[in-house]
Amino acid sequence: MNYRDRPCSICEDCRLCEAVTAPSDEERIVSVVRNTVFRVLDQQAITPSGFELTVGVSARHLHITEEDLDVIYGQGHALTSMRDLAGPGEFAAEETVTLVGPNMRAIQGIRILGPCRSQTQVELAPTDGVFLGMALPMRASGDVAGTAAATIIGPGGSLYLKEGAIRADRHIHISPEEAARYGVSDGQHIQVEVAGPAGLTFNQVRIRISEKFSPPTMHIDTDDGNAASVRCGDTVRALL
Repeated sequence: MNYRDRPCSICEDCRLCEAVTAPSDEERIVSVVRNTVFRVLDQQAITPSGFELTVGVSARHLHITEEDLDVIYGQGHALTSMRDLAGPGEFAAEETVTLVGPNMRAIQGIRILGPCRSQTQVELAPTDGVFLGMALPMRASGDVAGTAAATIIGPGGSLYLKEGAIRADRHIHISPEEAARYGVSDGQHIQVEVAGPAGLTFNQVRIRISEKFSPPTMHIDTDDGNAASVRCGDTVRALL
């Protein structure tokens, strides 16, 4: 087993980067040849049934409003940036919370992502939901109507979230230029292929188009990452 000196630059909360099994010589050769072929084809403007993109594995986290932040961290508290994220202006904050489920089990150390938003929501993996006794619907970020409830506890107080606990859907961030190049549209659902010994194909991966998104990146939760044995920064292939 090989150990990395430090977590990847995207997120250190999921702990998936702490131990990574070294690939065999055969796996390394297959990966190099495969990536070279796709790169040459892309340079020739030939897309063999899809395009390459990187993976972002998202650990459990919380988006919060300024009002709710005041409740759990104290009036006027401002989030402290610990690490910049891929999206412009987005960051992982120093602040964390404890989440309590309906079965009274709790998960500590759930990181808040900034900046503050207009709606509080917590994004969890399915196994988190099982542990906390929640039925987590798979939703797009911001679509929290009728979703699971939870109690959020911070150093300054607690609040009961009547709805807002979700499993975020699999999605791809892509710029308008790249979306036009590959012929995909906002809201479209496609498949994404993961190679390797634990390879699989993800279905129902939603396209999200924005000027802020480049290069193309697929975002999945830690359960999906473990199932496919992928880490942040790994390369996968969108199938069209």
